[in-house]
Amino acid sequence: MNDQQNPYDPYYPQPQIIGYDAYGQPVYQQQAEPPQQSAYDPYAGQQQTYGYDPYAQPQQPQAPQQPQAPQQPAYDPYAGVPGHGQAQGGYAQPAYDPYDTYGGAGQQWQAAEPAAPVAAAPAGVPGQRPAPEPPAAPAPPRAPRRPDADEDREYRTEQFSFIEEPDEDSEDVIDWLKFTESRSERREEARRRGRNRVIALVVVLVLAAVGGVGYLWSAGLLPGTGDAEQKQQGTATGPQQRATIVLHLHDTQGGGTSTALLVDNATTKQGTTVLLPNALAVADTEGAATTLGKSVEDDGSSGTREALDTLLGAKIAGTWRLDTPYLENLVEYLGGIETDTDTTVPDPKAKKGSDPLVTKGEKQTLTGRAAVAYATYRASGEAEAKQLQRFGQVVNGLLRKMPSDAANATTAIEYLQQIADPSLPEKDLGASLAKLAEHAKTGAYKTAVLPVGEDGALAEGAGDSVVRDILGGKVTTVDAGGVPRVSIKDATGEDAVEAAKIVLINGGYAFVGGTKAESRAKSQVVYGDDAQKATAVEVAKTLGLPDGSVTKGKPSGTAAITVVLGRDYEIPGAS
Repeated sequence: MNDQQNPYDPYYPQPQIIGYDAYGQPVYQQQAEPPQQSAYDPYAGQQQTYGYDPYAQPQQPQAPQQPQAPQQPAYDPYAGVPGHGQAQGGYAQPAYDPYDTYGGAGQQWQAAEPAAPVAAAPAGVPGQRPAPEPPAAPAPPRAPRRPDADEDREYRTEQFSFIEEPDEDSEDVIDWLKFTESRSERREEARRRGRNRVIALVVVLVLAAVGGVGYLWSAGLLPGTGDAEQKQQGTATGPQQRATIVLHLHDTQGGGTSTALLVDNATTKQGTTVLLPNALAVADTEGAATTLGKSVEDDGSSGTREALDTLLGAKIAGTWRLDTPYLENLVEYLGGIETDTDTTVPDPKAKKGSDPLVTKGEKQTLTGRAAVAYATYRASGEAEAKQLQRFGQVVNGLLRKMPSDAANATTAIEYLQQIADPSLPEKDLGASLAKLAEHAKTGAYKTAVLPVGEDGALAEGAGDSVVRDILGGKVTTVDAGGVPRVSIKDATGEDAVEAAKIVLINGGYAFVGGTKAESRAKSQVVYGDDAQKATAVEVAKTLGLPDGSVTKGKPSGTAAITVVLGRDYEIPGAS
């Protein structure tokens, strides 16, 4: 094969055979330059090099040109292949495209043309091969195919097989995995859910129970949590922490005093004002019997505080003396007080027909002057207990307006510029009043009156209850200087108290009062302490009563011995 031929390139211009050499090889016509290309040639500008051909025959000198013989068709290396060059399905085979990388993608097919009959070779010179027919004119070069959008890229999506596509088998796999879950795992899950439900139910029930009990406790509906029961239990149980001060209100205009005990029970968180009548029998500094009113005037705050401490058995921390001008200033400093009034109090400094200073009614606002007038007011012929209750109302209203912190309460006391009692400095007084004010503002405050008989002795039952439950004390007999206190109950049906009183005083005993009692036949001499038994026997002899009348019991009030005179008692001087 001559290197001038390239039968495999459809675009290569085939030279014309002009004859054969002595060896029977075709001789081609020399061409000076290649024909002009009318269209794009991918091999344009590239030098055709085919390398060394070991089978190439050496070129022989060309023979003289022979007469032109008929031209043979171009050499086709695939001429022997069946079906080559034949039309298939009425279409001609596409020309070879060197850029067709994908096996004919984008090929354009042309209709096959009928093949021309092959003419018989003319007879030539004997012994000489007929000259081949000249090759057919080469087909014009095709314009290169314009690559589509996908060919502009370096790859196509169909070149990759790992692109995920929805697969129906995946759902089947999931269903199969769910189906193959073991029975033990399902049972364990059911047990776990059951345990969670039980725990949640228990928690809900516990919270409901605690909430219900808390509500009943706050409402006082549980047994033993009511106010009355708490008070009873508080007095019946062990020792309680109490702080008690005594308040003396001195009326600088009308004279007289009013006394109250202010009790702060830190255990039960209760505050109480205990009003003490001036007729209460106490012992003076010399041990003689006297009344509370006289003790305040004569013995002063220190002597009265000790007498009350001894009588009631309560530890009194100090004394707060409050004169009426200071009460007025304190009420004004606090902006007035509010209380229910049970009477109308006229203004003593106003003319007749003017408006009263205090009007009867509920929730009346009292100024400083009105508070003083209402606390000290006692109408003509009115019992002392009425005036004492009004004094207690003013004290309660005062505590409700007092600051509940110690610093501000102390500031209010210092504002009065009053000389404090040495037993209760201003700082201690302010702290005590602040605690009482806290009870008063929360409604945990009450007022009680210490009941006293006509003889000044504590009334039986009621008096002991106040002393024991509120003050936490115990009524003791006054035996100052070794003089026993004796009281009398007249059950003779006649007036025998005065006669028996004279006999007792002459016998050296301290008489603390006498009252009327229900008539009875036999007389009794009652003592409470075994140490007073001998004294009781002496009292019986002094009154002319038999020794059998002496018995152990509970004397009344503050007396160490109580004598109950029956109808068997002979009244001295009676006919």
